[in-house]
Amino acid sequence: MDDVLREIGMIARALDSISNIEFKEHNLTKGQYLYLVRIYEYPGIIQEKLAEMIKVDRTTAARSIKKLETEGFIEKKDDHHNKKIKKLFPTEKGREVYPFLRREGDHSEKAALTGFSEQEREEVFQFVQRIRKNIEGDWEAVKKGKKREY
Repeated sequence: MDDVLREIGMIARALDSISNIEFKEHNLTKGQYLYLVRIYEYPGIIQEKLAEMIKVDRTTAARSIKKLETEGFIEKKDDHHNKKIKKLFPTEKGREVYPFLRREGDHSEKAALTGFSEQEREEVFQFVQRIRKNIEGDWEAVKKGKKREY
């Protein structure tokens, strides 16, 4: 069996490690930049949707969001219709650091796909997207307490 998931895991860990080192100067660590980028791109997103988008549990998301709020990168605002809902928005500080995060992401993608034709890039994207969609069902089930059958 090909170890596709091992390869994907190594890529993800290497990129995460690079980002944690490069983003240290901005006081962003342990994947917090992922949250900030999504909040910037989807201003007003709620915590639950953000956790689902990034594929983490609510507790992990809450911890990272709290740190981003404490560091002044994001702010929570009440929903106009439902006061129990808190929407997430980047602050000025968060908006200022976004272009750096975007450049890093673009650079990493360019480096990762060096030597690939445009068609190969599209194929890789489609394959990885299919892998993610295949895994999402198990992720949702396990998150709700179900056991996978092997």
